[in-house]
Amino acid sequence: MRTTIRIDEQLLKEAKQLALRSGKSLTSIIEDALRESLSWQRGAGEREPVRLITFSGKRLLPGVDLDDSAALLDVIESSDDPG
Repeated sequence: MRTTIRIDEQLLKEAKQLALRSGKSLTSIIEDALRESLSWQRGAGEREPVRLITFSGKRLLPGVDLDDSAALLDVIESSDDPG
């Protein structure tokens, strides 16, 4: 079907560049983008909420720096070591 739409100049320029880089037609690029947008919006309301598993505890161990991933890994590995 043929129709006329108004598109922001910069957006059209970027779409044309993408069409050239990908070897697709401008029509194909616009159709793909519209399909993706509509698909995303349809699926947005159907998602199950994410349930995060948490663990309780009294507090952080003394000397544990959460910004130092290597040191944190050492602490975790040493707590897993039965010996």
